[in-house]
Order: sequence, then structure tokens, then C-alpha cells
Amino acid sequence: MKFLSLLGRSKKTLPIVLIILCLLAGQAYCELMLPNYMSNVVNVGIMQGGVETAVPQEIRETTMQGLSMMMSKEDQQFVAGLYKADPVRKGVLKLSGDLGATKADQEATMTKLDTIFTDAIVAALAAQGTKIPNQLDTMRTSAAVAFVQAEYKAIGVDMQAVQNAYMKPTATSMILFASGSAIAAILVGLLASLTAAGIGRGLRRDSFTQVMRFSGVEMEHFSPASLITRSTNDIQQIQMTMTMFLRMVLYAPVMAVGGILMVGRTDTGLSWIIVVAVVILAAVIGVLLGLTMPKFQRMQPLIDDVNLVSREILTGLPVIRAFCREDSERERFDKANTALYKTQLFTNRAMVMFFPLIMVIMNIVTVGIVWFGGHNIDAGVMKVGDLMAFISYTMFIVMSFMMLSMIMVMLPRAAVAAGRVLDVIHTKSSLSDKPAEALRDEEFLAHMKEPNGGRIVFDDVNFRFHDAEEDTLLDVSFTAEPGQTTAIIGGTGSGKSTLVQLVPRLFDVTKGSVTIDGIDVRDVSQHTLRSSMGFVPQKGMLFSGTIESNLKYAGPQVTDEDIRQASEIAQAASFIEEKEDGFESPVAQGGSNVSGGQRQRLAIARALAEKPKILVFDDSFSALDFKTDANLRRALAKDASDTTILIVAQRIATILRANKIIVLDEGRIVGEGTHQELMQSCELYQDIARSQLSEEELCA
Repeated sequence: MKFLSLLGRSKKTLPIVLIILCLLAGQAYCELMLPNYMSNVVNVGIMQGGVETAVPQEIRETTMQGLSMMMSKEDQQFVAGLYKADPVRKGVLKLSGDLGATKADQEATMTKLDTIFTDAIVAALAAQGTKIPNQLDTMRTSAAVAFVQAEYKAIGVDMQAVQNAYMKPTATSMILFASGSAIAAILVGLLASLTAAGIGRGLRRDSFTQVMRFSGVEMEHFSPASLITRSTNDIQQIQMTMTMFLRMVLYAPVMAVGGILMVGRTDTGLSWIIVVAVVILAAVIGVLLGLTMPKFQRMQPLIDDVNLVSREILTGLPVIRAFCREDSERERFDKANTALYKTQLFTNRAMVMFFPLIMVIMNIVTVGIVWFGGHNIDAGVMKVGDLMAFISYTMFIVMSFMMLSMIMVMLPRAAVAAGRVLDVIHTKSSLSDKPAEALRDEEFLAHMKEPNGGRIVFDDVNFRFHDAEEDTLLDVSFTAEPGQTTAIIGGTGSGKSTLVQLVPRLFDVTKGSVTIDGIDVRDVSQHTLRSSMGFVPQKGMLFSGTIESNLKYAGPQVTDEDIRQASEIAQAASFIEEKEDGFESPVAQGGSNVSGGQRQRLAIARALAEKPKILVFDDSFSALDFKTDANLRRALAKDASDTTILIVAQRIATILRANKIIVLDEGRIVGEGTHQELMQSCELYQDIARSQLSEEELCA
């Protein structure tokens, strides 16, 4: 089971689990002993005044002579050898302390004496006219103990002292067992919480680490909304269930089995009530699990759906408002929300019905025990303390089944959550580095330090998405030289963004190769490859913090001078300086407190700040006005003269001065050259250019 496999994820967890199991066994033992002591307190301490057996510690000689007449000669000799005359009080015999060499011998001697005296006392009472049925051991014992009590009073023994002598050690034992149970429960709760929290922390860490390795293929398989749910709600469900599981998994079965065994030892004749109660409980739990398990298994995907719809609506609020689609989106959210609501309502109703049913069963069982037990007490078959202990053990059994049912109800949902989280952790990225000995990182870094380093070659490249039927890129071959700008243009869906994403290995080629300075990008670790280039995606993503923290995102090696120079090149310095706090100005999550153009310029500055040898702009100038676009390209040409620049663009004006322009159409290169060359040779480029620029601009 995937849920249980989580306990073995850490070597530190198993020893703690073993300690928890030992503590739970100790707690169960302590609690099972308490009803037995309570029974003794009532039966012996209260009802019998502390006199445990029919064996008198002190007895008058005349009484002993009368009882001896009811004993066999062998028993008379056995008893006579154990009682000696009291040197203080005349006519009184005291039980000798020499009952045996070992504790077992002493217990055997006392058991034999108890039988002898009980039989003799009952026979003596019968001779006086008080008849006690031989088959009723309870009445025989009570009569014999009452005879001993009367004898003690006749001798002048302090009965309060006798009672205290019994009650004090018994009460002390009860306090010790209760304290042991409480301490064990506290330690179990602490260790279970620590273990569950540690497992939750480990799962969040491992799942986040794994997600950070995912390529676009895995991100398409696991939606962001689902990944968020798995990292939060699912792990929280696992953690909560793990805490309950560790606290009850051994405790409940031990209490149930122990309660049944202890009930069997009470010899009350009421065990049939337990059998009936267990059968009814099993039926109720079976029906409950049959109804709720499928619903619990559906609940986590429904939470995914709610998160997905919520995320889409909150992200797309401007579009929703622009198209007046608030009502339809509200209906879409209500549909997902209602599906989750109905499932949760069903499971909650089932659980709400379950606990009252259990309480009804408990109360009926209690009434049955009291009713039939009362008749047994009245008939002399049972003692009051035994009835009280029987009720306690019965409650242990019922409560154990209730705890087990709670775990069984929670486990299916936790198992589903565990499977979903482990699916993320065990999913291997389609992009992986070669073994360390096969990597060429040092050679690659050496080339990057050379003035002419950073030459990119696409050699007969094909690429197909994992779930696609056709290739997105076909037979793509070209070279991007250091110190030059290579631009890529084409219609929507022609594969421009996919093409440049192959350089930093956001995807791997299906066929052919992408090399940098003659080294295949797959022969370099992803960290080394990506740290040597600056990549600006279509959407300029900023992180919550400050402008400075965003521009220094590459690491501590980026200095204040680097970010100032990068912001100058990216044409971001002007609006940064206008802010009251300058580079310390706050940036909201996703850069929502800056305009689209400012966000794009900050993203470009972030890539430039590390001074990479390769710069990849994936349609990163789309939000810039023409003046800012021209100034930025002019600054790039001046300050990044030895850098290999790849630009994906939709606007001809952005790539007009590029050293080389690649024209893509349905994944194929249909044109390559400068602007002037393509205006002569590529019909698709001519159509794009004429749709955006006037004849004067084209000839400029």
C-alpha cells in the first residue's frame, strides 16, 4: 500500500515507529489493567472490607476447633502446621509466615488454604441452618469472607486498618497504571506528530525538487493546479491520517483483543452480548466503508478541478470582464464547486450518521449488560465489581472498533493522496543529464570563456511533442555566429518558440543535434548549459520581492554595477529611477504592479545582468513601443558585441537589422538571409514584411 510505504521513506522514521508501537502496547496494557483493579476495589476493598480470601490471618482457637471438625484429617494436619498461638493474646492463633520458599509455593499454599477454609465455613454454616448452593462460587466466597470478617471483629482486629492495608497498595497500583497510560499517550502523540510532520516535510521537499526537474512534457501531464493540490491538500491529508494511524493502528486492535480476553476471564456469562455487539458493529462499519470509500477516492480529483477553474478565472479576470463572461465563468466554477460539495456532503452525512449509531449501540450494550448483570448479581452469580469491569471492557471493545473504523474511513482518501504525491515524486523527467564521466562541462566552459565562444549549430533537427502525431520541426539546419544577431520569424504555430527552447534544453531534439562550439547540448549538464546563457521567455515572469532581487536572480555573482548596466541596456533604468525606492522598489507576485512593457524590460535586464555568452529572446520585445525597441537593439549591438543573440519576433521592425533571419513555415525553414536578401528570395517573408511596413520603410 502506497500510504504505508511512506513510513519507509526515511531511515529515521522506522526506529521512531517501533518506539511508538512499544509505547502503544504499554498504554493498552495499562488501560486494560485498570478495570480489573477497579473490580477488586469494589468487590474486596469496599464490599469485603479489605478481606481478600477465606483464609483468616488470625482466628480464635475455639473457632478453629469448630472448623477443624468440618475438615479431613489431612487438611487438619495441613492447617495445624501453619497456625501458631499468638504470644500476646491468649486463645488466638496466627497464620505462620512460613508458607513456602518461593512466591509460587506461597501462592499454592494460600490457594489450598482458601479452598479448605471455604469448604469448612460453608459446611459449618450449613450445619447451623444456612444452606449455600455448592455450584455458586460467588455466594460461597462471600459467605466465607463474611465469616472471617465476623471473626476479626470478635477478636478485636481494627477493620479500618485491614481495609486501608488493602486499598492503599491497590490505589497506588491504579495511579501508577493510569500515569503510565497518560505518559505513553502523551509520548505517542508527540512522536506521531513529529513523524507525520517529518514525512509531510519530506514529501513536500521531494515533490518540489522533482517538479523543478520537470520538462514541458511533465508539466503538461501534471497541470499546475494539480501540482499545487498535491503539494498542499494531498500532503496535509497524508500528514493528518498518518498521525491518527500511528496513534491507533496498534492501540485499537490490542484494546479490542485485550478487552475480549479480559471479558472472557470475568466468567460472567454475558459474553454473548459482546458477540452480538461486535457483529452489529462490523455490519455498520462494512456498510459505511462500502458507501464512503468510492466517494473519498473521487474527492482529490474534484479538489483539483476546483483549483484549476479558480486559477484560470483569477488569472484571466481582465479577459473575463472584457468579454462580459462573469456569469458563465461563475456557472463553470459553481459546477466544479457543486460536484465537490455533493461528494463532501455525502461523506460528511455518512460520518455524522456513523457516530450516533455507534453511541446507540454502546448504550444498548450497556443497558443489556446492566439488565442481565443485575439479575446475575441478584442471584449471587456475579459481583458488582465484576459487572463494572465487564462494562469497562465492553466499552474498550466498542471504542476500539470505532477507532478502527475512523482509520479505515480516512485511509482510502489518504491512499489516493499518497498515490498522487508519489506519482509526482517517481515521475522521471524526460530531460536528464548523462553520467558525470560522460559530461563535457569543463570543455564547454572553456569554450565559453573564449572571445569567439558561443557558436550555435542546428544540424538536421527534428522535434515532435510526446503526444503529437506529427513533427513540429522538420530538417532544421542553420548556424548562429558569436557577435551576430540571428532572428527567427514566421507565422503563428510555425515552431519559432519551440526552436529556441531547444538551445537551453527545455526540450530535447527528436532527431539531429543542437551544438554549441561543437559540443552537443545533451553532453553538458543542464545547470552548466543554462548558466552560460540568458533566456527571456514570451511572458516576462517576475517574482515577489524587489527590483534588485529580481535582477540579481542569477545569483550572488551579479553585482550592483551589473544590474545598473543591464537596466541601461534594457531601457529600464529610466522608470526604475523614477520610483521612490529605486532598485529597492517592491515587486508583486508575477510583477502585477508594473506594466507589461516594464515587466518585459526587467526580464530582459535580468538575463543581461549575468553577462552571458548566449542570449535567447523568445518574442520578448512584443510589449515594447517602437522607440524603446530600437533603443534596446542599438544598446545590445554596442554592449553585447561578442554575444550570440537569438531573437524570436513577430515584428519585422525588431529584426530588420539582424545579421541573419530564419523564416519558418510549418516547422520548416523556407528562407534564410538578411532582410534585403529575403525580400528578394522569400515570398513568405515578403508577405509578412509588406503587411507590417510601408514601401518607404522597407527600402530604408
